[in-house]
Amino acid sequence: MANTRSAIKTARQSERRRHRNRAVRSKVRSTVKTARAALVEKTAAAAESVAEAIRVLDKAVTKGIVHKNTAARKKSRLMKQLAPR
Repeated sequence: MANTRSAIKTARQSERRRHRNRAVRSKVRSTVKTARAALVEKTAAAAESVAEAIRVLDKAVTKGIVHKNTAARKKSRLMKQLAPR
């Protein structure tokens, strides 16, 4: 347990950030999973779901929750699946 007042405050801030980061990370995973499912089923909304996943990934990068190279890799793989062969 934290002893000093500043350590107690830091613990509170860390806990809030942890909850926020979990929510964003969960949304990233959900949207990427939805996009992959739409791509596999070749639905008409596949392009829209990929665009949504890219938007969510970019937001997570700006918030510092996902590394930029990880997001770039995920976006690249989604676009690669979306492109016609």
